[in-house]
Amino acid sequence: MSDQGQQHPISIYFWIWGLLFVLSAASYMVDYMQFQGYLRWSLIIIFMMLKAGLIVAIFMHMMWERMALIYAILVPPLVIIVLVGLMAGEADYTFLTRLEFFTDWVFDSP
Repeated sequence: MSDQGQQHPISIYFWIWGLLFVLSAASYMVDYMQFQGYLRWSLIIIFMMLKAGLIVAIFMHMMWERMALIYAILVPPLVIIVLVGLMAGEADYTFLTRLEFFTDWVFDSP
């Protein structure tokens, strides 16, 4: 029985390392250039997601896996992120509703 595996050229890994270095430098430049507000956080998150995607695709070999395995690994965390976002919106709504009710109740009472 022979051990046969899939070999990828090392140049792919060097290109990805270089790209990760460039993306990391760009994310540090966001701080160095002192961007503020939504632009800063948007750029930081975009660079973070690009780097994470490259790491998962190349170094975790997801790029060469079957689609069923990719879905089995990537879909559950994405669903959890969506649910956390929905619950954060619900929590904000509940907090603001309680704040409005109790603020009116406290200041309107004799």
